[in-house]
Amino acid sequence: MTAAPVWSVDPRTGKPREQVADEATAEEIDRVVRGAHTARAALADRTARAALLRTAADLLDAAGDHVIEAADAETALGPVRLTGELARTTAQLRAFAEVVDDGAFLDVRIDHADATRTPPWPDLRRWKVPLGVVAVYSASNFPLAFSVPGGDTASALAAGCPVVVKAHPDHPATSELCASLLRRAAARVGLDENVLTLVHGFEAGVELVKHPLVAAAGFTGSIRGGRALFDAAAARPAPIPFHGELGSLNPVVVTEAAAAERAEQIGAGLAGSMTLGEGQFCTKPGFVLAPAGASGDRLLKSLTTAVSETEPGVMLDHRMRDAFVAGVRERAGLPGVEAPITPGAGGEHTVSAGFLTLPAELLTAEGPHDLLLEECFGPVTVVARYTSPDEITSVLSRLPGNLTATLQLAEEEADGTEPGAAELLAELTPLAGRVLVNGWPTGVAVAPAQHHGGPYPATTSTSTSVGATAIERWLRPVSYQSTPAPLLPPELRDDNPLDLPRHVDGRPEN
Repeated sequence: MTAAPVWSVDPRTGKPREQVADEATAEEIDRVVRGAHTARAALADRTARAALLRTAADLLDAAGDHVIEAADAETALGPVRLTGELARTTAQLRAFAEVVDDGAFLDVRIDHADATRTPPWPDLRRWKVPLGVVAVYSASNFPLAFSVPGGDTASALAAGCPVVVKAHPDHPATSELCASLLRRAAARVGLDENVLTLVHGFEAGVELVKHPLVAAAGFTGSIRGGRALFDAAAARPAPIPFHGELGSLNPVVVTEAAAAERAEQIGAGLAGSMTLGEGQFCTKPGFVLAPAGASGDRLLKSLTTAVSETEPGVMLDHRMRDAFVAGVRERAGLPGVEAPITPGAGGEHTVSAGFLTLPAELLTAEGPHDLLLEECFGPVTVVARYTSPDEITSVLSRLPGNLTATLQLAEEEADGTEPGAAELLAELTPLAGRVLVNGWPTGVAVAPAQHHGGPYPATTSTSTSVGATAIERWLRPVSYQSTPAPLLPPELRDDNPLDLPRHVDGRPEN
């Protein structure tokens, strides 16, 4: 059977640009995964891993104009946005190189034998080791930062895990280009190029998560697709960790006092955040609880003005465009829902931004309006007007898990003297992995304290996919008990020949 061709498509016209590759067959997936499995030994050297990550960043920067041109042709995200994304991607690679150099991620803990304890302690030495081959499923909306050279790949390589990437069909040419640069980086530092391999095709993605030598998977995409792969990972004879980012509403609560204090600024800020990148950010604020009454009216007026000034734009592909148009039409048709600015088709290939409003009381109990509590991918948000704190609590109690939750407070509420602000923050905390105050959730800093994850369906695990601790997803702890020193890994020997940060007998060694 002939493998299906993989085409690069121009989202601005919907027309094919060029054939990039062929979809991988089951036999090819087996060959690729076995090659990656063999490359594990090449990544055992931490110095080589750090060099790989830095060299990959350097090569991506050097080819930046070509990479940005290819990504823009396939995603219509624009050179400005993609320039920033490339900078974030290479910074992320270099940041993980620093993590590897530091070695704290190994979490080395040594407890010497102690016969005086009850029961006695044997000699125990614990650290973390790489899981093995990691399957990475690229995101549509970030062709660089959450795709072939993105955070899942960078963190997995940093952990010592070879990676097989399943390219997203929206940017196959960009994926091929980035994969070639990463493989070139591997060869340049003396590593097996199979530490990073790229495959294409829907069935290839299914075969990949089922392969017995794949030890873990990272996914960024839809709830439907992610859940299918998550279930497949769990149904294997030997289930594997599946770290999926699936979908998020990213609720915002605007207090009465905040709206009274700065309604115009909040409305303008909301408009900028919800329309950024044509509303295709995973952290787009898709649901807002705003007060009824004059202050809330001012906020909506500001939001209307700002959204009205937003030009129609191109989404990542026509399938997403059609889903957005159909989704907002269904939501706008619900009883009690109004559309001050109707979102939908802006033209044959574009969409126009807008927002929907309704009384919050319509969302306090199960019913047809529950559709508004589901993510709609694209430039739209839902503003629910509440009349009391009890309505806020009632609606929040019905929300699914999210990547982010945002609280807009007045200055008088932020000083900690008003109990209501602390209570709202406590109500938002169970809903999300990142809780913001007086900010907007679009934009995820690649920082050590960052957490990009959240309760299901935002993600399928408690881990983060952004920041230094993302490396933990691809590691597992192992303890050695009463093991002769010559047999121990250097990282676990008493003399600490690699000068690693460690805990010895319950205390930091250095």
